[in-house]
Amino acid sequence: MLIDTHAHIYLEDFSNDIDNIIQNAYNNNINKIILPNIDSSSVKHLLDLSGAYPHLCFPLMGLHPTSVNENYKKELEIVEYWFDKRKFYGVGEIGIDLYWDQTFYKQQQDAFRIQLKIAKSKNIPVVIHTRNSLDIVCNIVKEEQGGSLNGIFHCFSGNLEDAKKIINLGFLIGVGGVITFKQNSLANVIEKIDLKNIVLETDAPYLTPVPKRGKRNESSYIIYVAHKVAEIYKIPIDKVAEVTTANACSLFAI
Repeated sequence: MLIDTHAHIYLEDFSNDIDNIIQNAYNNNINKIILPNIDSSSVKHLLDLSGAYPHLCFPLMGLHPTSVNENYKKELEIVEYWFDKRKFYGVGEIGIDLYWDQTFYKQQQDAFRIQLKIAKSKNIPVVIHTRNSLDIVCNIVKEEQGGSLNGIFHCFSGNLEDAKKIINLGFLIGVGGVITFKQNSLANVIEKIDLKNIVLETDAPYLTPVPKRGKRNESSYIIYVAHKVAEIYKIPIDKVAEVTTANACSLFAI
């Protein structure tokens, strides 16, 4: 069994064929999919999908850093409202993104810290987005840690020093489609990390792995990530599935 620890298959990209996407996941022995939220506009679709497939789809609640703007405090009120209304399995997707726009950098930091505090108060994990911001995010997590924060650094693409920094903070490393790309050095980093520190993810509909690049990503494509990881470690794919699934189940208490 494989677990996709990061997918946005509730988005409009899947509105016309979501049942097929779910069946594809089942057919490839993907039996759990973690769904991080984006912002208030995505909550209904997130909860509708989670409600339709409660044994497969496990929702998180949070405010994505690229959705942080001058109204971020209102968005965070909505996040807190939903945490009071129902169960979520973590806080996410949260973090800091300095790739697209740095206009709301200070607001992103504040929103990130507030959501880390929510995770601590509820004793649930966080899923962290760190585009062009890994060192900044690590420093904030270290400041907020308090011994109880854990989760995943999503879409890892750093070097070995970055990986060790994340592991030392008590977090897991999210490995997705990037590991299959020809023009990347991630394989050289991953082979030096114990598999117990890794979970698998797709980030569907984004970052589609080889050999499906150019197509919309989906949770069933995590098999290509798993095969590449097995190749890197020179172990059977069943072992990759066993360890990464155990890592994810333990983290999200599922």
